[in-house]
Amino acid sequence: MDSDNELLDSYSNSVTAAAAKITPAVVNVEVKVKQERRRGGDMQGGGSGFFFTPDGFLLTNSHVVHGASQIDVTLLDGSRFPATVVGDDPHTDLAVIRISAPYQPPAIFADSDAIRPGQIAVAVGNPYGFQCTVTAGVVSALGRTMRARSGRLIDNVIQTDAALNPGNSGGPLVNSRGEVIGVNTAVILPAQGICFAIGSNTAQFVASRLIRDGRITRGYIGVAGQNVPVHRRVVRYYDLQADSGVLVMSVEKGSPADRAGLREGDVIVRYHDKAIASVDDLHRLLTEEQLGIAAKITAIRLTEKIDLEIVPARAAGD
Repeated sequence: MDSDNELLDSYSNSVTAAAAKITPAVVNVEVKVKQERRRGGDMQGGGSGFFFTPDGFLLTNSHVVHGASQIDVTLLDGSRFPATVVGDDPHTDLAVIRISAPYQPPAIFADSDAIRPGQIAVAVGNPYGFQCTVTAGVVSALGRTMRARSGRLIDNVIQTDAALNPGNSGGPLVNSRGEVIGVNTAVILPAQGICFAIGSNTAQFVASRLIRDGRITRGYIGVAGQNVPVHRRVVRYYDLQADSGVLVMSVEKGSPADRAGLREGDVIVRYHDKAIASVDDLHRLLTEEQLGIAAKITAIRLTEKIDLEIVPARAAGD
């Protein structure tokens, strides 16, 4: 019995410590969206967000702030500030907004490629306006794919059973150290305990591009993929630089990948002379500079290494 109590205390302490570390960085985001006069007054909505720099940059979901005519951010101490959109990427459901405020403690990012199913996951947000609500669960699965509101597939999504509700969108999902492993984005209704977050590695890449350019122009090849390990014998035999790659889950008909000859079940391990260990690696290389330029893509098909030529196109909507 004492050992059970000790385990419960240990779990409680982990969740409490994680919540205490991340909560000061979490904000409530309120938005107004102008409507045509015949439809009545402005629409109101909101969600959550969190500081990721000390000078007022916040991450949230694109669907929270997209099209907003007014954005207000409320901090933990109740102070309220107007916010502006720095950049918005509907394809990953991520956006960066900014406020002019004194120093704010930023969240720390963890490596989302290093997390494992079963580890503690703590979500902090503002569901239904209940500020800084903490829910806890575990990482249920990795490598999920979900469709953004733009219609584009988001790869390498984290599934968790930490309870999320309307208003949690844009808030952080953290590990037991209070480090951000994902940005909460979606719930499957009416299912219970099936919630999704955009991985922290994707979020950091997107946020840096949004701060730099305000938007992301992508190269598109037309595959949905997820991270998978590559068998050690295959890694050694072909002298691969990484022991993981991107499993092709599906190939869009008529896409650059289809024309190049990629097939479902192939594992992409190299692109444009760079090792591909994860979906994020592939996304980083599919930049505007790669549009229309033929590149070599290397994949493992069963146990055979194949080299194909692929020409990325501009992603729809960019």
